[in-house]
Amino acid sequence: MSATRGQAAETGVCVSADGTEIAFEQSGSGPAVVLVASALADRSDTTRLAALLAEHFTVINYDRRGRGASGDADAYAVEREIEDIAALIEHVGGSASLFGSSSGAVLALRAAAAGVNIDRLALYEPPFVVAEGDDGPPGDLARQVTALLAQGRDGDAVKYFMTRVQGMPGIAVFFMRLMPKVWANLTRLARTLPYDIAVMGDTQQGKPLNAEEWKGASVPTRVLTGGKSPAAFQRAARAVTEILPQADHRTLPGLNHGAVVMAPKKIAPQITEFLEG
Repeated sequence: MSATRGQAAETGVCVSADGTEIAFEQSGSGPAVVLVASALADRSDTTRLAALLAEHFTVINYDRRGRGASGDADAYAVEREIEDIAALIEHVGGSASLFGSSSGAVLALRAAAAGVNIDRLALYEPPFVVAEGDDGPPGDLARQVTALLAQGRDGDAVKYFMTRVQGMPGIAVFFMRLMPKVWANLTRLARTLPYDIAVMGDTQQGKPLNAEEWKGASVPTRVLTGGKSPAAFQRAARAVTEILPQADHRTLPGLNHGAVVMAPKKIAPQITEFLEG
């Protein structure tokens, strides 16, 4: 390992079950927590949150496969990403808590349901769509994104995902395109959009969650939502707490879906309080 971004964080690599190298930054000391990124995000998006949590925990802030400094495999399966989390947990001693945001929260939930040795789960706005009237992504989302990527239209795939899935106004995406560094990073991550679509599976179709699918996630779990976020996120959070045996829900006033990146100082105390039990 070598120091990076000041003395607090060190970079490292662990090898997942299929041989893929997963890059991470480790900081702080104490009980371990692994940060699981959302769609179109890598570990740079959670650097500030990691620094805040490192005052209380050993924080593993990693690049999901196919992103940043991590490797990838020829074929994708959600199970491989779960193995990546298991490898990181093994690296820090065999048990850790997870914090995931958006589709990263769902991946963290899937890891717990699969029996990975997890102490606690803190989740920010898992984007389940559980009520018939709530807006979900287009039914042919995977096909549309895959087609754009096959044509080499990575930027268009990002725009499609941001506008049709994340609900971002087209004008906002237009202005993001005018920020070369930001847009270049997003288009570099475009190839992993199918991964997050696979992580979400059939959970965004306006139907109740299948309790059987998640019953393995029996660890203490807290679902956080932002008070400024659409009501669908609140409904999704309540649905999670209803099917998990040890889950509760907190709404954080004034925050929206981008709070993990934009307002980490308001989220970190909530995560810390819960993970410290």
